[in-house]
Amino acid sequence: MSEPGIQETSEVSDSWQQVVQAVLGVVLVAGAVAMFHYYSPVAPQMPQPDELHKQVQQLSQEVAQLEQQQAMPALVLNRYRNSIGYIYGIYQVGFPNEPATIRARVSGTGFLVGDGLLATNRHVAEPWYGDAEAEALIQKGARGTLESLVVFFPGSPTPVSLTPGAVSATSDLGVLKIEDRAALRGIAILPLANGPASPGELVTVIGYPMGIAGMVAKSPNGIYQRMAYRHNDITAVSELAALSLIRPSTTCGHLGDVVGEKLIYDAPTAHGGSGGPVFNSNAEVIGVNSAYIDGFSGGTLGVSVLALRPLIEAAGGK
Repeated sequence: MSEPGIQETSEVSDSWQQVVQAVLGVVLVAGAVAMFHYYSPVAPQMPQPDELHKQVQQLSQEVAQLEQQQAMPALVLNRYRNSIGYIYGIYQVGFPNEPATIRARVSGTGFLVGDGLLATNRHVAEPWYGDAEAEALIQKGARGTLESLVVFFPGSPTPVSLTPGAVSATSDLGVLKIEDRAALRGIAILPLANGPASPGELVTVIGYPMGIAGMVAKSPNGIYQRMAYRHNDITAVSELAALSLIRPSTTCGHLGDVVGEKLIYDAPTAHGGSGGPVFNSNAEVIGVNSAYIDGFSGGTLGVSVLALRPLIEAAGGK
């Protein structure tokens, strides 16, 4: 039988332990809640219905724009292929009453920009332009002349003769005339952009890089084997035209910079692609392909279409 004092002490001790345990339990629960709120990620505030609708619309527009950009190269090639021709010619530089000092071939690309007007580079319209040897002779009194200059359009078996139109005094641009307007029936005039180009936008370049050699390389095996070494022969390009193998190529890239009238982009090109149109993502021509820098993939150069408009007017266009 226990003594009364000892029993009361035991009951007090048990009660105190229960109080302490309860306090510790509350502290532990409070600490756990605090740790959970500290380490758990903050739940983002859900946007309101109107805001969510706007975000969905913006995302849909961005996806549609991306799909349009991806489809643009095929669209412009299919729509405007027949308006972009392969230019071939023979020129000479020499002094009056003497045999020509220089006699050479020229090839490039041109595209229809008006009624009977073909845009290209000045160094295609006047092949001695920019040639150090030819210009040194011209400074001594020699003259550069074209023996012949023709353009082959896709789908046409025969070439069309070209005559001088207008050339730029400050940039590598030229406009040639096509006297046989009947040969242009059904060929679309390319749309020119009204405003300046913006760096970063997608560009598509269409032309004839590598000239005849490039078109022969793309031809069926039998034709390729027969014509593989006829790279500079007018009869070779005439045969390609008769077989409907005058087909331009397309390359894509982005406009890296715009410096005055000069466009810099990374769509690759090569000799023969000079004078081809440079399209933006709205299928408008923003420039004329002009040159490329060897060893630098972002160093393809073009001239803004804004500098082309005065030449079209000077050549008799609107």
